[in-house]
Amino acid sequence: MSSSSAEGNGSPDNKNSRPSGASVTIKSIDSKVEQRGSVTESYEMVDTGKSAPPVTLTVDGFGTVKHPKTGATETVKRFTWQNTDGMSVQVISYGAIITVMKVPDRNGRVDDVVLGFDDIPGYQTPNNPYFGATIGRIANRVGGGRFTLNGQEFQVTKNFDKRHQLHGGKIGFDKYNWEAFVDGTAVTLTHTSPDGDEGYPGAVMVSVRYELKADNRFEALFKAASTKPTPINLTNHSYFNLAGHATGHEEIYRHVVSINADKITDTDADSIPSGKFICVGGTPYDLRIPRELGPAMAKTVGKGFDDNFCLTKGTEQGRTFTARVIHPHSGRVLEVYTDQPGVQFYTSNFMPDPNKNINPKPVNAPEYYEVTRLEPLIPEGAADPPIRGKGGAKYCKHGAFCLETQNFPDAINQPNFPSAVLNPGAQYVHEVVYKFDVLRD
Repeated sequence: MSSSSAEGNGSPDNKNSRPSGASVTIKSIDSKVEQRGSVTESYEMVDTGKSAPPVTLTVDGFGTVKHPKTGATETVKRFTWQNTDGMSVQVISYGAIITVMKVPDRNGRVDDVVLGFDDIPGYQTPNNPYFGATIGRIANRVGGGRFTLNGQEFQVTKNFDKRHQLHGGKIGFDKYNWEAFVDGTAVTLTHTSPDGDEGYPGAVMVSVRYELKADNRFEALFKAASTKPTPINLTNHSYFNLAGHATGHEEIYRHVVSINADKITDTDADSIPSGKFICVGGTPYDLRIPRELGPAMAKTVGKGFDDNFCLTKGTEQGRTFTARVIHPHSGRVLEVYTDQPGVQFYTSNFMPDPNKNINPKPVNAPEYYEVTRLEPLIPEGAADPPIRGKGGAKYCKHGAFCLETQNFPDAINQPNFPSAVLNPGAQYVHEVVYKFDVLRD
């Protein structure tokens, strides 16, 4: 069997799929409206054309949140895309979070393949590991929580073992309710981070544009501009399980993964880069040839991946093939494309392990593929209980994988890494495409 997408470097067709002649109207979805300043918003996108459009977008509410600084109550918007191929995606304005990705398998069965929560309180729980969130101002880690820029040292907040900064600090971009703008079936979410926010210089204006295409591509376009020189490195932190979000680690071990990278960044025990690179050839990190994920994880030092893979691409090449993940039993295929130099491949190593017995095996037995097993029974009062997710799902260690496209971690402190500095008058641009398909006989 083989995927219908071509192997090797390249990019998916980037043409717009919006139907010609389609008209879009705005209508009220209920009697309740949102007050946000002087603007009242409550609407749904509706195509009034005679034939069904290839992609539709609806907008409704997803509860309320309090602004983390002012305490003002704000309404969270939810955006739902649906295409005629059976795929649907939901995003909320809080944290610009991807909450749902429902994708058909080879038999047409549709499952949600990203982890998340059913409501806002879930996303605000302390044990939420950034499910689906937009991360900023700096994704990944800032070593020592400090950096020097143009001769001035900056100390940023330390929220990782009180030694380093992780994913933007104590109140990162994922903790804010972003402003929303709708244009046809594209949604642009925007956020402004003030000068000094979490210790960073410059006021930064950030946006992410989301859109689902008719051919099962979900595209994200990040942009940012700053009033002062400042480091920037945005990403999306979706957790994927192509067997279905609730199927757990045993299904993750069955996935087959390939990543277009010939080296990774060397790191210490806190995942802070040393500035050196490790060639993947002859190591457990060589995923250039598709490998079964469970046995591949078993060969790593920590029995799991949490590493920045340096993508192989031409000097002038923009968006390029990044990774392909296949779930053979369902036939679902995920391909990722980006214009960034790296991707953090993470296999949920730090999610709960209630019985302390979740570990991949060097070889998956043949019968392993015959039956989908449920997660083991977990005793009441377990010291490390599962994360309660959508529909009561129990999320545990190795229950998902992440492919976080990014600049190299801690690039602001590593002069031989691609620059992470955004200067006034310049624009940060980051493209990522999640392309879903199925294996074909």
